[in-house]
Amino acid sequence: MASLLWSDAITEEARAVRTEVERRLAGLGIPGRLELTGPASMPGVLTKGDIDLHLRVTGLATFAAVTERLGELYARASPEAWAATLAVFEVPGDRPIGLAVTPVDSEHDRRFRRCWVRLREEPVLLGEYNAMKESAFGGRSYEALKSAFFSRIADE
Repeated sequence: MASLLWSDAITEEARAVRTEVERRLAGLGIPGRLELTGPASMPGVLTKGDIDLHLRVTGLATFAAVTERLGELYARASPEAWAATLAVFEVPGDRPIGLAVTPVDSEHDRRFRRCWVRLREEPVLLGEYNAMKESAFGGRSYEALKSAFFSRIADE
C-alpha cells in the first residue's frame, strides 16, 4: 500500500510541473489559466504524492473545445467525476498528475477554489483534513470520506 507524505516534500516539483504543463498547453494553443491546486499547492498537507492542476477556461464553448483537444493528448481520468462543467485528464510525468478543466465561475470551478482557499486560511479545517486522510488512507471508504469532506466545506 502507498503511504502519505507531507506536501512540503513535493511543492517545488509541483510548481515546476505546473510551469512545464502551462508552457506545453500554450504551445499547443490551448487557452485558459492553469493553477496548481490540491495538497501540493500549499505546505502542511498530507498527500499521496500526486500533483493536481486546474485549467480554468472562459465559457462553455471553450470548455467543450479544450476538453475535446485535451482528449486527443491525454488519457481521461476519474470518469465518475466528469460532469457538464468538469473534465479530468492524466498528464504523463514522474508522479501522477491530474489535470481538471472547468469553465470559470462554474459550480466545479467555485468548489475547487473555495475548498483550497478555506484549507489555506483555516488551520483547524486543515487539521481535520489531514486527520481524515491519515485515518482513512488506503481503506475502501477513503474516496467517499474525502468527497464528503470537500462537499461539506464547499457548502458551509
